[in-house]
Amino acid sequence: MGHIDISGVEYFLSDGRKLLDQITFRVGDGAKTALVGPNGSGKTTLTRLITGEITPHSGKIAISGGLGIMRQFVGSLRDQSNVRDLLLSVAPPKIREAAQKLKDTEAAMDDSEKSQMNFSHALTEWGDVGGYEIEVMWDICCTNALGQSFEEVEHRIVNTLSGGEQKKLVIQALLRGPDEVLLLDEPDNYLDVPSKEWLEEAIRETPKTVLFITHDRELLNRTANRIVALELNASGNSAWVHGGGFSTWHEAREARHERMEELLLRWEQEHARLKELVRTLGIQAGSSPDMASKYHAMQTRLRKYEEAGPPVAPPREQNVKVQLKGGRTGERVVTCEKLQLEGLTDPFDFEIFFGDRVAILGKNGTGKSHFLRLLSGENVKHSGNFKLGARVEPGFFAQTHAHPEFEGKTILELLWENHSLQLGPAKSVLRRYELDECADQKFTSLSGGQQARLQVLLLQLQGSTLLLLDEPTDNLDMASAEALENGLTDYVGTVITVTHDRWFTREFTRYLIFGEDGKVYESPKPVWSY
Repeated sequence: MGHIDISGVEYFLSDGRKLLDQITFRVGDGAKTALVGPNGSGKTTLTRLITGEITPHSGKIAISGGLGIMRQFVGSLRDQSNVRDLLLSVAPPKIREAAQKLKDTEAAMDDSEKSQMNFSHALTEWGDVGGYEIEVMWDICCTNALGQSFEEVEHRIVNTLSGGEQKKLVIQALLRGPDEVLLLDEPDNYLDVPSKEWLEEAIRETPKTVLFITHDRELLNRTANRIVALELNASGNSAWVHGGGFSTWHEAREARHERMEELLLRWEQEHARLKELVRTLGIQAGSSPDMASKYHAMQTRLRKYEEAGPPVAPPREQNVKVQLKGGRTGERVVTCEKLQLEGLTDPFDFEIFFGDRVAILGKNGTGKSHFLRLLSGENVKHSGNFKLGARVEPGFFAQTHAHPEFEGKTILELLWENHSLQLGPAKSVLRRYELDECADQKFTSLSGGQQARLQVLLLQLQGSTLLLLDEPTDNLDMASAEALENGLTDYVGTVITVTHDRWFTREFTRYLIFGEDGKVYESPKPVWSY
């Protein structure tokens, strides 16, 4: 059975800082291992090391059984690749090479005998490497993920598929493919809850070895039987392996940190004791030559103790502090009367009151995000009426982090232009969101998690009394998601969120369901089977 073996891996950033320090762990024997850690801890870099995109500065990475890779963003809005190209991108190398040769010889084919022979040889090679068999497998994947055969969709442009459709298609292909080890980066992003439940079952039941990155705590809880946690350290981030699942991870992590603190405290106490003994014996040796040998012996003991060094300190805890402002509004915050989103929903009535925490649930494409955009003030085609109450100031968190007005600007420039924050106050508020070290980076160069934290920060500075959050936890690491949850608990105002995060939904008290049939209705509890 395939495995990934990582031994003593170190990696330095271009500015000389060590990002990864002595990373060692093994994933094999069909284990379902989650790679977790704060945004910026090196998860993406580690996956690039595993895939061979970059090379470690020291240490070794060994992989057996073939490696199937699903990257965080499987498609691109900027190219014209089609479904066949997407499936080829996650196929074994020999399939990709034969497919490219077939494509090239077909494009170069003319009436000459040579070009026709080249094309014939490429067809033969395509069959020899298993090309026709993999097309049969692709047909099953397309039928399951898209509801159409491979022949019907192979030339369809990938960016016409939803993010969830792209993810499901790639996951289907990897699960049915020949690679024995799968590396899945955020496989649950863009998936609705029924699709996430399908993903959980697929990961649990596959005999393949799976290493996956996710911030979805429910997915972690239901699938991972081992957890590799990247931990923040000043001398380079390290890895800790928890041999159990997510349900025991927090408790084991806290117990481990307590032991590390206790060992460090004991070392410091013993260090202080030895230094005091050296000082005392030094004084005694000054007045009594008989004490000189004891003094020198104690000096040697202290030197060796210090050379051995202290035990490893507990890792630095991520300390994101979400302090959302708000304010009192009228009792009725949102009133909808026979509101209908054109082509998406039937007419519906709904009222939202001050202080409500409303989760909007439903499958992709049912109009949930359109509803939030309408409430935020965007021009969304609709009929019927909706009204915001007195003193209601909406603040919108966009799911796709699509802010063309932010492009080309650094975080500091955005804070100055939008909130007149000078360097000192800006750095102070950024520190609370652990964004101070990337203050000079352009918005588009930030990770998805950093962009999400910045959006939450902008909502804080805006002081909105109605928060409209579209999948706010999608790219947040666990610590940041928990900080957001705590901030929403203390927030004085009303919160409406579109989410597929089942763990996050536990904090909400009202549930508005957007059904696949166009019906919009309130449910007393979360509904995940639409």
